[in-house]
Amino acid sequence: MEYSNSLQRETLTFIPCGLCAGFISHLYKALRRKHNPTYIDNLIEKGDEVWAELVKAMKQSTLFLVVFSENYASSTWCLNELVQIMECHKNDQVVNPVFYHVDPSDVRKHTGSYGTALAKHKKEDKCTIQRWKNARTIQKWKNALFEAANLSGFHNTTYRYY
Repeated sequence: MEYSNSLQRETLTFIPCGLCAGFISHLYKALRRKHNPTYIDNLIEKGDEVWAELVKAMKQSTLFLVVFSENYASSTWCLNELVQIMECHKNDQVVNPVFYHVDPSDVRKHTGSYGTALAKHKKEDKCTIQRWKNARTIQKWKNALFEAANLSGFHNTTYRYY
């Protein structure tokens, strides 16, 4: 999926892990109505190498809306995407977290469903080498969650929509 230079300045990326399709589809449609070129990770075309295409789209994006939900941390794919997004953030790309039915402090402090999911990932060690690699990966995830949750964003209990 190619983006022209003019679109790169406005591309938005969503990481809709653990959400019902309804919330993301409404958000996606609203942004498209406002003529915001928007990329959503389930639009990768069949046959493309998924991770390479996703990283390419991330590098071309200027704004990320990371939607944290109760089940977000249960997905290793989502956590790996978040690590990449936070790397992009270090290159002055904007990250706006959206806390969808989850307390930002649970994301930041790795408590609640986030603590449970991370503990489960830690238990998935198969051998000594894997355990060492897994511990490093989990630490990267924790760092990315902490950094993202410390950014100014949107918490769904703060706003009421009519």
